[in-house]
Amino acid sequence: MTKIPSVDLRDFLSDDPDRKQKFINEIGKAYEDIGFVALKGHFLNDALVDQLYEEIKQFFNLNLETKRKYEIEGINGQRGYVSFGKESAKGRKVGDLKEFWHFGQYVEDDAERAKEYPENVKVDELPEFNKVGKETYQMLEKTAKYVLRSLALFLELEETYFDNVIHNGNSILRPIHYPPILTEPETAERAAAHGDINLITLLMGAQGKGLQVQNHKGEWIDAMAEPDEIMINVGDMLSRHSNNKLKSTIHRVVNPPRELWGTSRYSIPFFMHPISEMKLDVLESCIDEDHPKQYEDITAGEFLDERLKELGLKK
Repeated sequence: MTKIPSVDLRDFLSDDPDRKQKFINEIGKAYEDIGFVALKGHFLNDALVDQLYEEIKQFFNLNLETKRKYEIEGINGQRGYVSFGKESAKGRKVGDLKEFWHFGQYVEDDAERAKEYPENVKVDELPEFNKVGKETYQMLEKTAKYVLRSLALFLELEETYFDNVIHNGNSILRPIHYPPILTEPETAERAAAHGDINLITLLMGAQGKGLQVQNHKGEWIDAMAEPDEIMINVGDMLSRHSNNKLKSTIHRVVNPPRELWGTSRYSIPFFMHPISEMKLDVLESCIDEDHPKQYEDITAGEFLDERLKELGLKK
């Protein structure tokens, strides 16, 4: 495979059973083959996307002293600002060439669950920043819910199988700024090769070159979406749960050519996480003689904890 397949969520949401099944077949095959799709028909509108980019550019343009006010000690970077070079890919000692922000879950109907998560951090200098972030978070969460419903049907599960475990889940919206490169990096990349931790990732801002995906032959291919598409990939939790039937694909963000070193790059992934007690045990329907069980039983919370330590975000 040399190109990321494109699918349209409006097929799944239509009242036509043939269109709905077509979407299920297409997205299922793409996730078996390459682990990525470009999705049209999502719930974001252009005005909201433009607004969010405007807000995050203003935030990352603030001076470092101001941004560091929002880097909260003791929460392992789960909310607010994470400064340049703090995060590294699994197995890498060198920090990625990026700074980022985390918006987390907005729990409004479960007081006990709300205690489990740090509070979102409010940016005093930008009155619209948190409002726009929350609206974007909720539109991407809604999009992800329907993508997971299609995958539940592909895996021969009940359509709403994932609904309860993603409601008030530990999902994260992460606006990322890759600053201009000022000196030649020895080994660091904007984001070194990695797989995502979560169930699925929805990525805004994959229109420019930089994001690359590794296919089954080990070749790196450019993953570029059209302006009306978001890129969606399978994370390690869903890959594990499906016994690797749905592929969590290694991907990276490469440094631009030298003539573009002076430019910033922005991207905004939404990492769809379940509630911490979700069991990631391999689904019985994904085990047979040719596909023996590949993974030990673990909960989503335990798995996330392991991976945050590997990434250097948690001690």
